[in-house]
Amino acid sequence: MIQAKQWYTLLTRSRFENVVFKDIQKKSIEAFLPRIKVKSRRKDRKLMIDLPLFPGFLFVNIGPDPQEHLSVLKTYGSVRLLGFSDGPVAVPDSHIESLKIITSTDSDIICGTTGTLRKGEMVQVVNGPFSGVRGEFLRYKGKDRVIIKIETLGQFAGVEIDRDDVEVLPDILA
Repeated sequence: MIQAKQWYTLLTRSRFENVVFKDIQKKSIEAFLPRIKVKSRRKDRKLMIDLPLFPGFLFVNIGPDPQEHLSVLKTYGSVRLLGFSDGPVAVPDSHIESLKIITSTDSDIICGTTGTLRKGEMVQVVNGPFSGVRGEFLRYKGKDRVIIKIETLGQFAGVEIDRDDVEVLPDILA
């Protein structure tokens, strides 16, 4: 009895999603890389660019055969299939179909996964002159600006930066 193929989440090296996606497709394995349109972070340009909805992840549709799993994992830039010690965990087909609808190219909706920041959350600046600095989110200032509190030399300072230049730190890193 042949088991049906299932969708699995594949972790990739940082910024290797497109490389892995193309290489897996060359192996005749069905893959899905959900992309969204976002405004370019460059101040001198007003472009909409395609970025992965889930940076570092894509989905592959493969069977239970370990050789097929190995073929995916041997792809340059792939790290591992998400799961537990007893093997990878399948993603329900309904979730993949929902993602395909949300990220369809004929949709004019611009979406993202950023959400809203809550006072006291630990954040890290990812762009600009403060890149790499960690701080505590204080409040929003206007539409696209935020104030974060950073500590330097035993003193605290409030810094105003673009909302797009800040990412929430996971609890284990905060």
